[in-house]
Amino acid sequence: MPVSLPNESAEYRAARNALLTAETELRARIEDVAALRRNLPKGGILPQDYAFQSLDGKPAPLSSLLGSHDTLAIYSLMYGPEAKSPCPMCSAFLDGLDGQVAHICRKIALAVVAQNTPEKLSELNSQMGWRNLPLYSSLGTDYQRDYLAETPDGSQLPILNVFQRDGDSIRHFWSSEMFFEPSDWHPRHIDSAWPLWNVLDFTPMGREDFIPPLR
Repeated sequence: MPVSLPNESAEYRAARNALLTAETELRARIEDVAALRRNLPKGGILPQDYAFQSLDGKPAPLSSLLGSHDTLAIYSLMYGPEAKSPCPMCSAFLDGLDGQVAHICRKIALAVVAQNTPEKLSELNSQMGWRNLPLYSSLGTDYQRDYLAETPDGSQLPILNVFQRDGDSIRHFWSSEMFFEPSDWHPRHIDSAWPLWNVLDFTPMGREDFIPPLR
């Protein structure tokens, strides 16, 4: 159905229709990429059942995080044991994710892990006002190093990983490896899950150099 808006010029409508064509083509390409992702061959079996801890210090092995689901998404928050504060960008991403946890967990299991103590993570949880994020300590495990979220020198990286139950095993399915691909827009590897940037992309000024601050 042809669309028009009050007082728009013919020039605007022509340009907007051209943009609409590009937007439609982009959506089709996004769907194509999602299909390629869904059709990935089986990934590697989890080398160990990583011994995460809940915020109250109780054992929470990775396998337990799946619950009744067959799929688990884990986001690695950049907040190492020597850090005075968490990464502001990670925190902004998690602010947006916090309100979607209940919806996401109707389909899959979700967790956020950080290489810090349960006590520090509990304090951070209260400070940030997160009410729904399933937050766990990965301190003392090799998870971050094994799954691209920690460099050899101990620096933390904000990687999203997805795992899938396969019979009695758990396999890796997908990782946000675009983080490691050089580009003009590095490291926008999880933009599709981040409302902040997607909303700003609808505006005349776009993202510019905005960096969301910690609360």
